[in-house]
Amino acid sequence: MLRMKLYKQRYLFLMLAPAFLLVLLFQYVPLVGWLLAFQRYQVGLGFWASEWVGFEQFKRFFLQSNDYVYLLRNTLSINVMMIVTNLSLGLIFAILLNEIRHKFFVKVIQTVSFFPFFISWVIIYSIANTFLSSSSGLLNELLMRWGIISDGLNILGENKYAWLLVVMLEAWKSVGYISIIFIAAISAIPTDQYEAADIDGATRFQKLKFITIPNLMPTFIVILILNSGWILNSNFELFFMFTNPTNWEKMEVLDMYIYKFGLQQLNYSYAAAVGIVKTIVSIVILLSVNAFSKKTTGKAIF
Repeated sequence: MLRMKLYKQRYLFLMLAPAFLLVLLFQYVPLVGWLLAFQRYQVGLGFWASEWVGFEQFKRFFLQSNDYVYLLRNTLSINVMMIVTNLSLGLIFAILLNEIRHKFFVKVIQTVSFFPFFISWVIIYSIANTFLSSSSGLLNELLMRWGIISDGLNILGENKYAWLLVVMLEAWKSVGYISIIFIAAISAIPTDQYEAADIDGATRFQKLKFITIPNLMPTFIVILILNSGWILNSNFELFFMFTNPTNWEKMEVLDMYIYKFGLQQLNYSYAAAVGIVKTIVSIVILLSVNAFSKKTTGKAIF
């Protein structure tokens, strides 16, 4: 029976084959490099001739240093705030756009809000520096000219502004893109639900509360579960551009830490071990969030 089904769908499998091979080649074959985490790898000796040291690199990360404490704190805190902020603002923004009756203004607003998604973080840093620099930033110049502050605020450098800065910049860049997903979900809501609500005399707020938002929750939950699997994967370009010697304590995340040891200090084995830890924790978080969602809401992706 299975052989017959595979034969009947052979053309579909042939169409799927290129994508499958690409994923296998670029996502799974490189996992062989995880063996570096169990070696004291030296470039001159090569992959197989380097000394095998077992779990020494993992012990170094967890027992010989306390780096994992602030790394997990920074990574989890920043990425959780980013996910919650982006999804919440994206949902609200999509609902507000849907309530606008003039389609021309909707298209204009969508275009303007979606445009930051295509801007590189290098350009965004230049924009942020123009507005937020402590010495010549437009914001500080206006605040000092109006007498609100006497010295410029070091928003790009001080620890107390670091998390809020990157969360707001990520929201500004991503909310327009995320809102498109929710707008597509809104367009899929059956119109007869709104027609029935009109017959019953429901107000726009009541239709929003009892029809639009409940129908968007499955999409919201699916996106939340999918994003939870990436909760330890930070946007490297963002942190590379905005991390500096004065705010690194609050800005150094796992990806920056791996970059520092793997590419700057050429300690490939240690960087590979930290990468494995990040992957395992990410899988655990993904499975936990999926199980929690399935138990509490009955909705899950697997």
